[in-house]
Parts: sequence; C-alpha cells; structure tokens
Amino acid sequence: MSSSEPISIRQLSASDLPLMEGLLTAFGEAFNEVDTYSSFRPSAAYLKRLLSSDYFIALAALKNGSVVGGIAAYELRKFEQERSEIYIYDLAVAAAHRREGIATALIQELKKIAVARAAYVIFVQAVVGDDPAIALYTKFGVREDVLHFDIAIAVSDEDT
Repeated sequence: MSSSEPISIRQLSASDLPLMEGLLTAFGEAFNEVDTYSSFRPSAAYLKRLLSSDYFIALAALKNGSVVGGIAAYELRKFEQERSEIYIYDLAVAAAHRREGIATALIQELKKIAVARAAYVIFVQAVVGDDPAIALYTKFGVREDVLHFDIAIAVSDEDT
C-alpha cells in the first residue's frame, strides 16, 4: 500500500468486532507486544460490551478496509465538576504506514468526539525516549512531567 491511498477513520461499535480484532493485532505488532494483545484476547461478548459502553472509545484507521492504526481511549467522568476527560490509553500506527499523518488524523477525530461529549481535555502518557510519540503529542498539547506508579492489588502479609 502506498501513502497515496485514502485513509478513513472509523469509530468502532459493537457491530465492528472484526475491526476491533484487527486493532488489537495492530497494537500488538506496533508495540512489539504480540503476546500481550493476542494470547488472552477478550471474548466476542466482552468486546461487544466494551464497544457498547459509554466510556470506551475505539478508533480504527483504515486503508482498503484494513486496520493500519488506531486509538483506544477512555472517557473519565470527573467528580469535582460536571465534566470529563478523555484518556488515550493506546495509539499506534503500523510501521509501514508511519509518517503519513495517520496518528494526527486519529487525534483530530478523537478531538471531535471529545467536543461532542463535552470533555474539557484529552490526555496521554508517553514513555521517556519514545521521541516520535513525544513529538506528536507536543504538536497538540502542553507537556507535564509526572511520575507513574503501578500499585499492586494482591494483598500480602505486609499489607494487613
């Protein structure tokens, strides 16, 4: 496929399970984490519930009907004010289709969805050293340096 082929961005719904499967495959390949995105794939029923929910947003970038990239995002409703934020959990474009404006088009489409949902901000994390992602996100927003912590949920003797 060449970069001259048109791209379309589609928000996935519960009837788009094959495209969601393609999106999972694209994420696994783009992040070099095929096992993470393929080994314990959710059931069709789970994916339908997720795609039907009002908090999950999946966008697929398509060329000739094939998924070449996408976004998985979550709407987080706030408690301190009647508003929400959109969190980009994953954004990826297949290696063969990078530098074609696909990631930018995905973010632009997500911005439209955020406006329609009355969200006040979209936020995303980037890994230190992932210069292409950092450059992309810098085009759209203000950088904040924060620390990220994964808090284990297994209870040990020390927790009691």
